[in-house]
Amino acid sequence: MTGSTVTESAPSADVTQVTVCAPVNIAVIKYWGKRSVSLNLPTNSSLSVTLHTDDLRSTTTAACSPLFASSGEGDILWLNGKKENVAKAKRFAAAVEEARKMRRERETADASLPKLSQQPIRIASVNNFPTAAGLASSASGYAALVFALKELYDLPVSATELSRAARLGSGSACRSVFGGFVAWRAGEKEDGLDSVAEQVADDGHWPDVEALILVASDAKKDVGSTEGMQGTVATSELFPARVANSVPKRMKQMEKAIASRDFDLFAETTMRDSNQFHATCLDTYPPVFYMNDASRAVVRLVHAYNDLFLAKEPSGADETDGPTYRGYRCAYTFDAGPNAVIYTLRSNLPQLAAIVQQLIPNAPETNKEEFWGPYLAELFNSGSLPDVSGVIEYMGLSPLPVGAIRRAIHTKVGPGPTVLAKGYVDGVSLLRTDGNIIEK
Repeated sequence: MTGSTVTESAPSADVTQVTVCAPVNIAVIKYWGKRSVSLNLPTNSSLSVTLHTDDLRSTTTAACSPLFASSGEGDILWLNGKKENVAKAKRFAAAVEEARKMRRERETADASLPKLSQQPIRIASVNNFPTAAGLASSASGYAALVFALKELYDLPVSATELSRAARLGSGSACRSVFGGFVAWRAGEKEDGLDSVAEQVADDGHWPDVEALILVASDAKKDVGSTEGMQGTVATSELFPARVANSVPKRMKQMEKAIASRDFDLFAETTMRDSNQFHATCLDTYPPVFYMNDASRAVVRLVHAYNDLFLAKEPSGADETDGPTYRGYRCAYTFDAGPNAVIYTLRSNLPQLAAIVQQLIPNAPETNKEEFWGPYLAELFNSGSLPDVSGVIEYMGLSPLPVGAIRRAIHTKVGPGPTVLAKGYVDGVSLLRTDGNIIEK
C-alpha cells in the first residue's frame, strides 16, 4: 500500500512532519446513495480502478509541534493554498480527533513515546487536477488525509481499518486506500464496521488497461454528490431496482472480468452501469444533470467506434492502421460530473486519441503536451498516430466545435497511497518547519 521511495530529512526535535500522496479512483460500478449520511454507509457496493499518482493525485503534508501552540489557532488546514475554517470542516476535524485518540492510547501504553497527540496539527493538501468537477477529488483528498495522519502518528492500523476511516470523510475515499482494482463492500451492520474496501486485484494484475480522461469542465458542479444522491434515494423510482438487482449482478460480472482480464465484459459492464447511474439521476425529482453536450458526444463516439468492431460482418474499418481484433475498443464512464473517463487497452490508445482529436478537436495552436500529456503529445508531434480517416468515415459522426474538451489526461492503473517524505524536504513538503504553508 505504501511506496518504497521515501525521502527523509534530518530529524527535528520540535517538528514532526510527513508528506504523502493518494490516488484518484474512478468507479466502474457506481456508488450512489447512502443508507446512513453520518457514517457514509452506501446503499450498494461499488468497484473502482485506482489511477496512477504520476498523473492524478492529492498531495498532503501533515505536521505537529509544540511550537504551533503559540499562534493560539489550534489545528489549521489549507486546501489548494486556501486556509479553511476548521470549525466548519467537521469531517476533517473528526478524522484528526480519531487519529489523536489512537495516538493518545499508544502514548498511554508507552510513556517513552513523544506526546504528539497534545500538539496542534497543521495540514496542507493540494490536488493536481480540477477539484469538485467530477474527478473524485474528495476521494483522493480524504485518503491522503487519513494516510498522512497514520504516518504522522505512527499508528499500527491495517489497510482495511484505514479504508473505514477514509470512508467517514468521503465514501469513495475508502477505495483510494488501495491500488489496482478495488471493491467497496456496502456491508449490513448499522455501525458500519463491515462497510470497508478490499483489493480485488493489484495494479500489476492487468497492466494493459489505461485511461483517457476528457475534461469537459473544470468548474464546480451545480449539484454536489451528497445532495444529488440523497435526492435520488428519496425520489427515484428506478433506484430501488438498481440497488436490489443490477448492482449485485454487475459486481459479479466485473470481478469476473477483472480476474480473467476479459476486456469485452469489463467494457460493456462499465458502460451499462454508468448509463444506469445517470438514468437514476434523471429519474430524480427534480432531475439532476451531470453530463453535458460534450459528455453525450463522447458517448456517441465510443459507441460508434466500438460498433465497427462488434458487428457480425467485419466493416472496412478493420483494414485501417490499428488493431484488427474483434471486440470492444474502449468504454466510457462518467461520475457525478461531465468529464469522461475512457478505459481502453494500451494497444488501442493511439487510434482512440487520433479519433478524439478529429471528432472533438482542440485549436491548432494548442500546446500538445499541455493538452495530451507527454506520451500522446510525442505521438502527435512525431506523426506516429495511425491514419483514422477510414475509421471516422465509417463512424459517420460530425466533429464538435473546437474546444469542447478542455484537456485530456492519459493515465494507467496505479498503486495506493505513498509516503513522499518524512520530515521537511525542500521541493516536496507543502509546509515550512514553522507550520506555515509554502506559497507557490
